[in-house]
Amino acid sequence: MLLLGLLGLASWRWLDRRADDLARKRLMKVAGPAAAAFDPAMIEGLPEPAQRYFLYMIEPGAPLRRAVEIEMTGEIEFGTKERPDYRPMSARQILAPPHGMVWRAKAGSISGSDGATPDSSWTRFWLFGLVPVVRVSRNDDHRRSAFGRVIAEAALWAPASLLPGENVTWAPLDATSARAIVRFGEFTQAVDITVAEDGRPIRSLIQRWSNENPDKVFREQPFGGDMSEFRTFGGYRLRHGSRAAIISARTRIFPSSRRM
Repeated sequence: MLLLGLLGLASWRWLDRRADDLARKRLMKVAGPAAAAFDPAMIEGLPEPAQRYFLYMIEPGAPLRRAVEIEMTGEIEFGTKERPDYRPMSARQILAPPHGMVWRAKAGSISGSDGATPDSSWTRFWLFGLVPVVRVSRNDDHRRSAFGRVIAEAALWAPASLLPGENVTWAPLDATSARAIVRFGEFTQAVDITVAEDGRPIRSLIQRWSNENPDKVFREQPFGGDMSEFRTFGGYRLRHGSRAAIISARTRIFPSSRRM
């Protein structure tokens, strides 16, 4: 019975990985190859901070790549604000705003994934690859929260996905900030981007649907952070920590992250 139980858990874990792979392939397909090149005329009429943001992030003539593959190394927090309990972490992510993401991570004995596609989202983590410790899926609150993360990270790693179009509009905030409003399916998410004089983004902030609060009640809460260390990859300036490479039709970047 013990052996059958272990085989059952191993099969369950394999199905999780297969689902991650299928979602990743779906997102790469739906994002599609770069179909056009960036032209500054595309951003005429946007709030001035938004124009500076795009001119800093995307070089004229760069192909409009909306899918990004990222590898992360660093530390992740497992504790509290008072006792963070940082642990070594490695992760790989496909980010294809606004369609979704798949984030696979491993931190010591804990491994699993966060993900979102146009019709689903999930959090699935395992202890030693055999014992399920966190499982959330097919939950409207979770889907809304996951969509918020996708849009927040677009400002960092997929700026072409925030160009004005069918799903994206922009609104002014002040002399240094502008708001991108992304509508996709049943969700709407705004991300506020603050830029330096040269257009370099220095802060992004969303109001994310989350229950990470003492009451454990879902509500909108500030989510975001400060940005630094940008480098150029294939016509884009992207958040970077350690190393990067360009592959085929899409940008692949390998930044470091201390806290996810």
